[in-house]
Amino acid sequence: MKLKRGDKIIVIRGRDKGKTSTITRVLPATGQVVVENLNIAKRHTKPSQKQPRGGILEIAKPMPVSKIMALDPTTGKPARIGYVIKADGTKERIFKVSANHEGKATKAKKPVKPASRPAAKAETAKSDNSKSKSGTKS
Repeated sequence: MKLKRGDKIIVIRGRDKGKTSTITRVLPATGQVVVENLNIAKRHTKPSQKQPRGGILEIAKPMPVSKIMALDPTTGKPARIGYVIKADGTKERIFKVSANHEGKATKAKKPVKPASRPAAKAETAKSDNSKSKSGTKS
């Protein structure tokens, strides 16, 4: 999961659409995050030793990652997050809107796709097909 605790986010779908806040907890196993003061649910509790008065508690519930976007700290715009592997081998997180994170990374370039199948594999595949076609009919 590319989001981290402390990231500033904006909600893009749901009843809290358009609101901004920070991530307080990340749940990668379920693909959800808990966001401060958003997706609030009311929990009715009985009196107990921990809560002697009981009452109604407001709890921030987890929300799916698909409903939020990270905010780029330099531009303040919603952005997708990517990674760049630098020449020294360190991996750095970047925001794709401005192609940097705190001015440290450069924009990631797409890798070049390798050439098509090698000729040796293509020839063996052709010879296998010709053997199966040359069978006799009974």
